[in-house]
Amino acid sequence: MIKIKTLMKMIPFLVMGMVVLNSCEGELDDLGSQLVEAGASEGVDKMFGIVAYNINNNDTIQTDASRIDSVRIGAFDEPVFGSQKVSYITQLRLNTYNPDFGVNPVVDSVVLTLKPRYATATDSITTTTNEDYIYPEGSVAAKKVVTTYPVSKYGKYKIGGQKTPLTIKVNEVNDFLGASTDKVISNKAIAVGAEIGSKNFNGTINSVKITKDSDNSDIIPEITPSLRVNLDKDFFQNKIIAKKGDQVLKDAASFIRYFKGISISVSDSDGYLFSMRPNDAAITIYYKNDVTANNVVTRTKAETALSLGSGNAHISKIVYNRPASYVAAMSAAGTPNDVSGDQLLYTQGMGGAGFGIKIPASIIVQLKNQYKNEKIGIVSAKIRVYNDDVTWNNSYRKPTSMLVIEKGEKGFLPDMSELNGTGYSLIRTANLSTKDAYYDIGITASLKKIIQDETYDVTKAKEFFVNLGTYSSDASTGLLLGQNYNNRAYTPNRIVLKGTDQTKIGQELNATSKAAQLRLIYTKK
Repeated sequence: MIKIKTLMKMIPFLVMGMVVLNSCEGELDDLGSQLVEAGASEGVDKMFGIVAYNINNNDTIQTDASRIDSVRIGAFDEPVFGSQKVSYITQLRLNTYNPDFGVNPVVDSVVLTLKPRYATATDSITTTTNEDYIYPEGSVAAKKVVTTYPVSKYGKYKIGGQKTPLTIKVNEVNDFLGASTDKVISNKAIAVGAEIGSKNFNGTINSVKITKDSDNSDIIPEITPSLRVNLDKDFFQNKIIAKKGDQVLKDAASFIRYFKGISISVSDSDGYLFSMRPNDAAITIYYKNDVTANNVVTRTKAETALSLGSGNAHISKIVYNRPASYVAAMSAAGTPNDVSGDQLLYTQGMGGAGFGIKIPASIIVQLKNQYKNEKIGIVSAKIRVYNDDVTWNNSYRKPTSMLVIEKGEKGFLPDMSELNGTGYSLIRTANLSTKDAYYDIGITASLKKIIQDETYDVTKAKEFFVNLGTYSSDASTGLLLGQNYNNRAYTPNRIVLKGTDQTKIGQELNATSKAAQLRLIYTKK
């Protein structure tokens, strides 16, 4: 037990009438001052051993259009969590139904445009300028500027010392995907058919600007940073253009049952995952047809687009191949070990495992007695979990946030609800770039409700469930949208945390312990 001798000063907290204590500890929660009794003369800092256990999410998660405003594509393999392959499956629709492609339409090319998220740091961008470029249509003297951006990645930037390549594959989908509002789970079996396009991807995307030498005007609209994949023009000639006048092109309901969708995946088994907004994808069909004027027939360029944006069914399909050690840990977690806990916590987004935290009833009884008899005032209560520096000692980017809910509840933790919109952070992190990283989960208000509630059943432990992810907020107000609005379905992070010290459950820990712990600061007279 560490005693804090400095008398804590109380100051107003925002407009909520709270008070915040300034302590030499420096880690006080915003809500802690609600529990401080006037005249407190002594501060106490304690750590208790708690129960932490794995929760097996069965490698599945809801990944339909309602849950994925971002999607991952790629493959990644590492020895702790195993391999992960992620593909993106989407419907597509005609921009105009019952289209008229003109006379004798023949496809020249078809391009799928994807817009992966990319790094914008100046030192990661390269620019190539060709002052002597000749634009082929009309042999126009021009300048061509190509700016190259590295795509934001999670996984291996290099394999064997070489930049990690990926091969993007595009396949036709053979199963009807339903409506965009249908609930879909990430391991749903969806049949794919013929490959209709592919591209070797070096992990970078380009923007292109071409201007005339004569007047510096744009020859073509500037191409924003994107990944362009050429698709099979004969497939689209037969699938779309040749069906002019057919019922399958006359309305959306007919079209999405005729051309059911496409799958975008990689052929590789290891590399990295990259992300993009699904609504940014598009397919453009470039073709020529005959135009007659004054009895002269001219081949004229035209184009038509297929929309892959909102209104379509979007699905993230995630496939895992787990190593034996992970399978064994999750098999044990089939029935969560919430009595003695697990020594290691395997935690991963995108349907991977989460973990549970249980504050033993014995700790709650002790605190309630102290509150009643000693008039203690809890200044700060947090759950701390440490990275396991043996199992997870690598350079992969560690998660920066977590999703937390009280067992039996549906909304935010009380701390979050009361301070939503004030900049409050549920998770505080430290040393994320090192093997000594740790995470603090603020539960001050949750614990306050327990120890002040005279009707609380002291035989019951208090439990929390934790998954990796970040809560979503309203773009205009900044307020969090709700417990179920988050990016868990596409957050790629994973980490192994230290779990339970099974010899110290409910007991006070020493300052060097890195087991899952409840950390308290409270005042007493």
